[in-house]
Amino acid sequence: MATAATTLLSLIFLSFFNVINRNNLVSAAATTVAATDPAASFIRTSCKVTTYPAVCVESLSAYASTIHKSPRQLVMTALSVSVKRAESTKAFVAKLTKFHGLKPRERSALKDCLEEVSDSVDRLSKSVRELKKMGRARGPEFAWHMSNLQTWVSAALTDESTCMDGLRAGPLMVGSRLPLGPG
Repeated sequence: MATAATTLLSLIFLSFFNVINRNNLVSAAATTVAATDPAASFIRTSCKVTTYPAVCVESLSAYASTIHKSPRQLVMTALSVSVKRAESTKAFVAKLTKFHGLKPRERSALKDCLEEVSDSVDRLSKSVRELKKMGRARGPEFAWHMSNLQTWVSAALTDESTCMDGLRAGPLMVGSRLPLGPG
């Protein structure tokens, strides 16, 4: 049975890191459906191929006027939102490591998680920079940039999974005394 803190961390990571599905977003973004608001429709259609479509739509809808119907801008916005949320997650987990009354194993699990989240922030930030470098690259140059982007986003997702696996298997699953929210 998951504790409230572990459940909360799971929801945070789902929201922060699963905004995009690295394998399908660019190709799906090219497909749109006609609707009253083409940008919102474009976002909804693009988010359908992600692991968590509702989170994707909720996270990106506020940026419809920036995204328009641009696959590149959609990816840039999704990555930028992911970086901001990963940074918030990092700050929250850092606060949890300072929670009084933690057992050494609990503190250690949270510190390991903090390291993973920090790595995710770094990798997502690299992804944003790489997308900016792509410019109007074509052919092999585009493939090289895209490969870097996919590698770093995939690594960020792996970091998130590693953190969550450590918390699920560790001491935080039973009898946790962690606070319930990032406030």
